[in-house]
Amino acid sequence: MGTLQSSPAPTEYCDLSEKTGFSFEQIAVLHKRFKQLSHDEEVLRRDHFSEIPDLASNPIRAEIIEAFFDQRNFSKNAKGKVEEIGFEEFLVVMSHFRPPSQHMTNEQRENVRKEKLRFLFNMHDTDNDGTITLEEYRHVVEELLSRSGALEKETAKSIADAAMLEVASISVGHMEPDEFYEGITFDHFLKRLRRCTELMGNPGATPETAEHIRLWQKFIHQQDNYTKYTTRAIMG
Repeated sequence: MGTLQSSPAPTEYCDLSEKTGFSFEQIAVLHKRFKQLSHDEEVLRRDHFSEIPDLASNPIRAEIIEAFFDQRNFSKNAKGKVEEIGFEEFLVVMSHFRPPSQHMTNEQRENVRKEKLRFLFNMHDTDNDGTITLEEYRHVVEELLSRSGALEKETAKSIADAAMLEVASISVGHMEPDEFYEGITFDHFLKRLRRCTELMGNPGATPETAEHIRLWQKFIHQQDNYTKYTTRAIMG
């Protein structure tokens, strides 16, 4: 675990900055906040996040807190959850919320975008099996769209079901009535986003397709807003 016993040393600042993209000043601010949240302990646990008042009203509060303890978000080729994290893990997870720098190349921006999408995907793949099942997807859509007041719960449920079927058709093609779609993989998730981009502004799109695109975009936008809100809440 990447625990730092005190303020990061200059060499550690260099390593952490290279790993996360944060400046030295940002790392210092985040380290101070880490110590506040942990009550000067060297690790953070779930109960520390639960003490943040501004997180209470966030519909995806539980998923975001769990994201800090999901090893996939701070360690390559790792799976499963941990009970506590050190400052380095906290910093790496916080970097997923960081907006792209204006000085990045297009390739770097695309990599940051894909990393953020992977983070969002992991956040809703709650059992760490590499797929978002219908139940997992339905849960997050209902939480985001119905709790925000955007839609009734039953409407949100219908959107989740329809979107899952559309992802299945894009990913695996025609399915027989008795076939079961196991869930959205990360590649399927990216295909769905690309498909929406291709159909945006297409004058030949049916009203149903246009509505699906609009609601999918609303879902992604809403989720992005909640993650930004969470960053502000954690920073205090």
